[in-house]
Amino acid sequence: FPLSSLSPLEGIIIGDQRHSQDSMVVARVYFNGFADLNSLASTLDIWEVDHENGYFVALIPSSQLDELNQSGFLVEIDPVRTSSLTRRNQLLPGQVSGIPSYPCYRSVEETFSDLAQLAVDYPDLVTWIDIGDSWEKENSGGGSGYDLYTLIITNSAIPGPKPKFHLLSAIHAREYTTAELATRFAEYLVENYDRDPEITWLLDYYEVHITPQANPDGRKIAENGVYWRKNTDNDDGCLDSDWWGTDLNRNSSFKWGLPGSSSNSCDETYRGPASVSEPETQAIQSYASSIFPDQRSPEDDDPAPQDSSGLFITLHSFGDIVLFPWGWSPYPSPNNTPLETLGRKFGFYNGYEVCQSGEPGCIYQTSGSTDDWMYGELGVAAYTFELGSQFFESCSYFEDNIVPENFPALLYAFKAARRPYQSPSGPESLELELNEDHIPPGAEIVLTAQADDTRYNSSGWGDEPVQNIIAARFSIDQPSWMEGATTYPIAPLDGDFDNPVESLSVIINSAGWSMGRHTLFVESQDADGNWGVPSAIFLWITAEGYLPDLDPIDVEGNALSGTQLTYTFTLTNLSASEDTFDLQITGNTWDTFVETNPIGPLASGESFEFNVTIDIPESVEDGDQDIAVITAISQGDPNMQAAATIETAARSPAAFFPLVHN
Repeated sequence: FPLSSLSPLEGIIIGDQRHSQDSMVVARVYFNGFADLNSLASTLDIWEVDHENGYFVALIPSSQLDELNQSGFLVEIDPVRTSSLTRRNQLLPGQVSGIPSYPCYRSVEETFSDLAQLAVDYPDLVTWIDIGDSWEKENSGGGSGYDLYTLIITNSAIPGPKPKFHLLSAIHAREYTTAELATRFAEYLVENYDRDPEITWLLDYYEVHITPQANPDGRKIAENGVYWRKNTDNDDGCLDSDWWGTDLNRNSSFKWGLPGSSSNSCDETYRGPASVSEPETQAIQSYASSIFPDQRSPEDDDPAPQDSSGLFITLHSFGDIVLFPWGWSPYPSPNNTPLETLGRKFGFYNGYEVCQSGEPGCIYQTSGSTDDWMYGELGVAAYTFELGSQFFESCSYFEDNIVPENFPALLYAFKAARRPYQSPSGPESLELELNEDHIPPGAEIVLTAQADDTRYNSSGWGDEPVQNIIAARFSIDQPSWMEGATTYPIAPLDGDFDNPVESLSVIINSAGWSMGRHTLFVESQDADGNWGVPSAIFLWITAEGYLPDLDPIDVEGNALSGTQLTYTFTLTNLSASEDTFDLQITGNTWDTFVETNPIGPLASGESFEFNVTIDIPESVEDGDQDIAVITAISQGDPNMQAAATIETAARSPAAFFPLVHN
């Protein structure tokens, strides 16, 4: 029977019994038009689509292979890919961590352990929270399966509300690259906070929420080398354990059940017995609804407001594609133009094709997908990144291509999260430089930058309009939109704003600025009035002589008698010269010691964290106190010192309520 004669909801139907992967093939299937493709995509496990040559690559059971041949479709089996279906992962010689055969990819347990430890190591930046359960955990009474976790990264000392960027990965189990890219991105942000000015300001004023393993039950199967896609739900009617489960990326409540998914419980695109039937989908939607406001009215043609906030990316593999809604419809969404614009920004950074997933020639139509739900239900700018060229991507390709291509795209996404439908239309502010980054109080500095309105690429899916630059500005120590911020103009270096790329320059007088580190924010505007995302650079105001700084300068805490209490301090060299500092403890009667002494050498502006530990004697009574003074003394000039006071109280076990303020 020809596919073009079927209704979109029918497609090719196979029985609820399927065979093991040793009776599967990977093959090219040549289709006749977009309607045929969409009908086949509702039930087949399509890996990639070549629209130009009119074929797709899919994982096909032998029974369905016969039906395709009998229906007149040209099918070409790929023997190399087919042979990989029965190959199982093995530990490499000397491999002690990671997925067997792929040491660059962490297992579910390793991912969770490392990210949980990140929250322990950086408690002021990182929070690790349980957002729900996997199917196996919910249906085993907790005896097996996993919790679903999300990592939140932001400077908790700066209050919100803050714009939010939500990064989700591994909703399809076999897609190895996705969870590892998300995990490394989290580590990269945290490890470079307070070092890189761009990451520092983003974590000060924005939040990133990373859900690294959205389908841990399925991922655990896939770690063995099995091409498992779905979760492991086994009670929906599929009788073959190789094929049960629900496709979590067809189970979301927005447009669930439309063409683009299957009602057959053994199909790889099975949408589940009802919308949001799976605990993983419930957790994702519940969590997203808790962090993003509903910014879009329910009608299909209702746009989200232009000033909507929040951005969502779900990481998949493979295909080197950036996709955006709609997936369920070939027609553009009401926010299609700004979604295209931001997508083309991503395409500039990672070089991927950028297209609306449901439009003819992009991939094929889907329904019940996560990104359609995020945009359709909440109005959040939502994207899918299809990473790389295979599910079990080699470690070398992951390290050499996927990571360096996509870190810059993810950083831009983080920047754009405040106004994703507006700021990507504006110019980027690049190449920020200061003639000196350490200056004495009151000195003048020269800040240069480049405004660029041309950085877009869709790899053939349309061109972005380009405008001339008409303005640029900077602010000091906070972005321009924060209450109380003042902005100052930056001039074009050649005297005229008349090109889409402009060199900028401004002389800044630092009179009255406090000692220490400052952040300069730069933004540029195009002729359509669009202000682009900001960029930032650090500047230090330093002393001519020698000057240490301690933070905090007053701390207090209490603990049980007979125990220890540890306080953390940051020592910063505020002088223009390298220096080493001796630490001196005075005033105390209880034993007090530091872990590092002396500290240094520290370069100008450099900081160092150290701990001070106090032994509380067993003999003291509840309420007894001890006061210690810690003094940092410059070796360059011993007269230059900074001091902090530590007040510690002893508590008896009956009255003990631990309290430490650092």
